[in-house]
Amino acid sequence: MASNTETRITIHGMDSVEHKEEDVNYSQRGQWLRAAVLGANDGLLSTASLMMGVGAVKDDPKAMIISGFAGLVGGACSMAIGEFVSVYSQLDIEVAQLKREQRMKDGEILGDEQDRREQLPNPLHAAVASALAFAVGAMVPLLAAGFIRRHEVRMVVMAVAATVALVVFGLVGALLGRAPVVRAGMRVLVGGWLAMAATFGMMKLFGTIGL
Repeated sequence: MASNTETRITIHGMDSVEHKEEDVNYSQRGQWLRAAVLGANDGLLSTASLMMGVGAVKDDPKAMIISGFAGLVGGACSMAIGEFVSVYSQLDIEVAQLKREQRMKDGEILGDEQDRREQLPNPLHAAVASALAFAVGAMVPLLAAGFIRRHEVRMVVMAVAATVALVVFGLVGALLGRAPVVRAGMRVLVGGWLAMAATFGMMKLFGTIGL
């Protein structure tokens, strides 16, 4: 009986350790996943919507490409600065909390606290990741529209490319985050369609009434 009891205790302890390690891994992965997936989706949607809005009122491929490239540069810089400020604020809060805990323990630094210090978020890394992810997403509509001369075909190809990319980003984010695949993919896809349709429709309306 004693052996069985010890076995159950050991197995329960191993389960707790494995569960804790799994939670830590997903938490660390979530920081990078959030920046990468959000950055890529923002780059794709903002650039595609901008280019479709320009295409709704002007049949000029150069204007679409220039506006899309400007959106890529401006959006990547905005994402980088926003992510840097956000993560730096989070870092300040976590560092202050660690200092409070250290003062309460008379300056003693325990092993788990040292691990927490090593796992603190890096604002610069987060900013670079967000900017690169945004640029990757923004390149999808730019590449889709950059080599097509006919206006109608260019708009359709860009919409199809954006749709495929939205599905891919949604599925990748769901798989890495262990979220429901279909629900996450449809959420990203429908949201992207609404954003592009709203931009195209509003610009088409403004172009029709001469604003």
